[in-house]
Order: sequence, then structure tokens, then C-alpha cells
Amino acid sequence: MFSSRIGWELSQNRLSKILARKREEAVRVIDLAVSNPTKVGLPYDGYAILSALSDRSALVYEPDPLGMKSAREAIADAFGQKADPSRLLLTASTSEAYSFLFRILCDEGDAVLVPRPSYPLFEFLAGLDGVRLLPYDLEYVHPAGWEIDFGTLAASAEDERVRAVLTVSPNNPTGSMIRNSERERLANFCAGRGLAWISDEVFSDFLLEPRQDAVRSVIGENRCLTFTLNGFSKLLGLPQLKLAWIAVSGPEVLAAEAMERLELVADTFLSVGTPVQSAVPALLAMRGPFREALLARARENLGILRQTFEGGTLRVLRVEGGWSAVIECPRFDADETLAENLLERENVLAYPGEFFAFQGGAHLISSLIAPADDTREGAMRMRNFFEG
Repeated sequence: MFSSRIGWELSQNRLSKILARKREEAVRVIDLAVSNPTKVGLPYDGYAILSALSDRSALVYEPDPLGMKSAREAIADAFGQKADPSRLLLTASTSEAYSFLFRILCDEGDAVLVPRPSYPLFEFLAGLDGVRLLPYDLEYVHPAGWEIDFGTLAASAEDERVRAVLTVSPNNPTGSMIRNSERERLANFCAGRGLAWISDEVFSDFLLEPRQDAVRSVIGENRCLTFTLNGFSKLLGLPQLKLAWIAVSGPEVLAAEAMERLELVADTFLSVGTPVQSAVPALLAMRGPFREALLARARENLGILRQTFEGGTLRVLRVEGGWSAVIECPRFDADETLAENLLERENVLAYPGEFFAFQGGAHLISSLIAPADDTREGAMRMRNFFEG
């Protein structure tokens, strides 16, 4: 009776079951997997946010498939001259942005190349649109950090139904960023094979220790058809406002046709609410204070993890940006089993590396936006778990 597009395992995994039991028993769990910025004690100017959303212009409905011009102009101003308001399209979320792009780029059964490790949500988004995902690897080279394995990229691109390459910079969860040399190779790779480049840059405002040759954004890339994604979920820490965008660039003929097709898809749904669009200029003015508060939290937590694990068996891998840190662990169990036992025995919740498709070794993922006291206690319990 039901579509095969939702053929995933719908039951809880063992980690979720342990967590649910702990909460039922009122056990205090230190959550080092937290990703909701509205629930970790970060400062928000609630009055200013609500005031921005109360603009009376929101009472008039004048739908524009691309999004209100005033909102697109404010976003373009915030991201510099390379962002063209006429080549911006507003969406309700970056998840919706991915769906729009899959629909205009792929027929059912076509493929998109995605980094490994990366966020598992891509699998669900692609599956809902009948798109296959083919991995290419990110390799960790100590001490430089993560690098794209162009060999695996080229091998996956041998599939004749590949339509696009997806990058996430800073990556979730590795925190790695595209380098200048990688940008050159990727742009030429896509142009030479007639592929689109989808660049997810939702964490680009949160740079911790970027390399000198790190690329902040590929907005304006014109060698290949390029789609750059961002939004308020991370930029302002306001996922509940439901506003994101796609910036389109590339060869003129391709970029123009892409905008026409995206406009048609967006016009079919008109999913972005008027109040949040009217509030964009005022909300973007709050970008700086939120960024500084979150960066201060992330830097403090990164320092806590490094100090706690110094001289022990755990190692924090290099983080260039984003909201998470990868912890390399001794390999005496599968990542998922390590995470389950850590939660069961120490009441500490961390993501297993397998959740993000890590290959080889053992890894746990810790949030960098948790309250610092939680990070300090959780890190100490984690060290005791592995060394006790």
C-alpha cells in the first residue's frame, strides 16, 4: 500500500532505547549530542526577535516565488557583492532547498556525490526524491586535517547517472573546510563532466581554527553551475523561523535556466511565510552578537575537550569550524556499541561515528554548543570510561 521511498527501519535503535529508559527513570544524562541552539543557554534578544516579526507588512499577502525582494536584497548585502539578489531563492529550510535542487537536477534513479563522513539526513532527503547517493571520502591527515580524496570522487563519478557533487563546508561533523586548491579542482571537475556543485555553507559563520587556504564561501563561482545554501537555522540559531536560501551562480545560460526551474518549483509550494521574510533585514542585524556568543561557547568547549583528553587515549581531531568535534577513541568495540555503553555506564550521550558513516578507527562526536559545565563533566566521564 505504501511507497518504497519510505522503506527505512522505523523502530528505535538501541542507543535511543537506552536514552528513553534513562529519561523515564529521571536519570540525569549529560547530552553531548545536543544540536538545538535554543536549548543550551545561549543569549537571544527575544524582544528584538519578536518585534521584527510583528511588522504590519506581514498582514498583506503578495507571493513572490523567489521570495520578497527586500529579504533577498538584505541577504545579498550580508554576504557581499558576489551574492546577486536576482539569483537568490528563499526556501523554508535547507532541507527543502535540497529537495528543490534534487527535483530540478535529477530524474528518479539519478545520483549525487556526497562526502563521507557527513550528515545522515542526506540519505533521507535523497530517498524521498528518488535520488541515489554515492560517497566520496574525506581523509584525515595529521596534523593538517581533513582532505577530499579525489580518487574516490572520480571513481564514484564514473556512474553515468551522476548529476551533482555535494560539499559541506564546514562539514558536519568533521568541521573541515574546502581549501583553495580543492575549490579549483572541484570547479573544474564539475565543469568538465557537466555536473552541478551544491555547496552547503550553513556553518560558514562559525570558524574556529580555519587553515590559511580555507574557502569561506563559493558564492559567485562561475566555472560550473553552483548552488550555495545557507539559512537562519544555524546563522542566527533560529531553526523555528524556517528561512533558508539558495544562491545560484555559474555559466550564464545554465544559471538562468536553473533559476527558471527553481522558480517554478517554488511557485508550486510558496512555503516561506511572509512574517519571517518581512523581518529578514532586522533579524540579520542580530547575526553578529549571536555568532560571537556561540563561537565563545564552542571555543571554550573545544579547549575543555583537549585539556581533559591530553596525555590520554582519546584525541580531538582538528576542527576548522562548525558546532561539533570528532573524538578519536581506542577501537575495542564498534562505534555504536561504544556510544551505547558510554550512555549506559556513564550517563553521557555522544553520537557514534557510524551515524555519520566514518570509515575505519573508532570515533565519537561531541557537540561544541553544550553548556561548558556539561562538556567538562561529560569529557571527564568519557575519559574515565575509556581509561578506567
